[in-house]
Amino acid sequence: MNETTPFKLFGLPPSRGRWLFIPLGITIMLCLGTVYSWSIFRKPLEELFDLNATQSLLPFTFLLVMYAVGMPITGFYLHRFGVRRVATFGGAVMGIGYILSGFAVNLPMLILTYGVIAGAGVGIAYGVPLAVCAKWFPDRKGLAVGLTVIGFGLSPLITAPLATYLLSIYGVLTTFIILGVLFTVIVAILATQLKWPPEGWTPPIPNANAPELARAYAETPMLRSRSFYGLWLCYVIGTFVGLSAIGIGSPVGQEIIQLEPETAAIAVSIFAIFNGLGRPLFGWLTDRLKPKGAAFVSYILILIGSILMLNASEGQVLTYMVAFALFWMSLGGWLAIAPTTTLTFFNPDNYAQNYGLVFTAYGTGALLGTLVAGQIRDIFGSYTYAFYPMAGLAIVGIIIAQFMLRPARPKVPETLSQSESG
Repeated sequence: MNETTPFKLFGLPPSRGRWLFIPLGITIMLCLGTVYSWSIFRKPLEELFDLNATQSLLPFTFLLVMYAVGMPITGFYLHRFGVRRVATFGGAVMGIGYILSGFAVNLPMLILTYGVIAGAGVGIAYGVPLAVCAKWFPDRKGLAVGLTVIGFGLSPLITAPLATYLLSIYGVLTTFIILGVLFTVIVAILATQLKWPPEGWTPPIPNANAPELARAYAETPMLRSRSFYGLWLCYVIGTFVGLSAIGIGSPVGQEIIQLEPETAAIAVSIFAIFNGLGRPLFGWLTDRLKPKGAAFVSYILILIGSILMLNASEGQVLTYMVAFALFWMSLGGWLAIAPTTTLTFFNPDNYAQNYGLVFTAYGTGALLGTLVAGQIRDIFGSYTYAFYPMAGLAIVGIIIAQFMLRPARPKVPETLSQSESG
């Protein structure tokens, strides 16, 4: 089925109507991406439950792990249950997790409600808008995926000030309940509009290379490809650094730079802009420079940010702002580089399942990054020492990308090989 087939999308021809899936996806991602505002909740929770830096990161860490576990599982059920049901269910589970967090009386309960339940909901719903937009935009996969995930990165721009306002009026537990109800309703309403393209539909001017890439790499099993392990390791490094920075963004501003809590919250909102912008930017860079080139740029940004923070001290607000903007942009970049590379290197027909497996790297990076950052603070008494492993990993990432982040060679038909050799 092509563009001349008489069906409508939101009352528009499909070539135009498909663009509306991007703002739909962005809005769903804004709700899911509230997890990146976790640093706003840490200080109130530390005071309420008498927690140290490592303990206050545990709910966030468990959420990221459950988020990474839930997504690959969901990828195998999208076509069976449909995108609307899966998105609605994921949004409801996330909302219930937030609401139950409002009744937490200790850290283990908060880990269960926020970390496990809400995290599972985020993982279930996260892949749905990405899979839908990837199907509707075979001709602009990097741009479409990058634009869709911008909502997840930009979420703290809206939710950090909202959470700060609610915290000042209602306290941390009631804030969880309010956010849970709000997100459940919004995701449920928007999910009703998600749908796959009709079988056989193609855009009017498709990317001529897309069908060839699908045929060329379909014969390469992803888990047997060096490309998969190169992408997985690079993704781990990108998320390790990015999620470490997100988890400690507000405390670093308050402890090292000596910012007021309200100012630190504003800074987190500004960082979210760079996280969001990094997604379409690196989606575009991945299309233009190939995955290896985009990875190089990302790791250079991490290296610069780490060096800046290793030399930061009280009152150096500009240094702090630039460094964490680079960290957040780099993380946003990997949320576009990884899915776009998955679409490019491997059979796009299996994208939901393939990216689900690649996405386990996100959970690994999240678990290691958040735990290491908190442990370093508790052991050495300062977050400054967390930036040494970040810089070292950026260098390791450059090396891995150079040798492993490249597509598998397509199989050459036997008859063609014989004719060429003759």
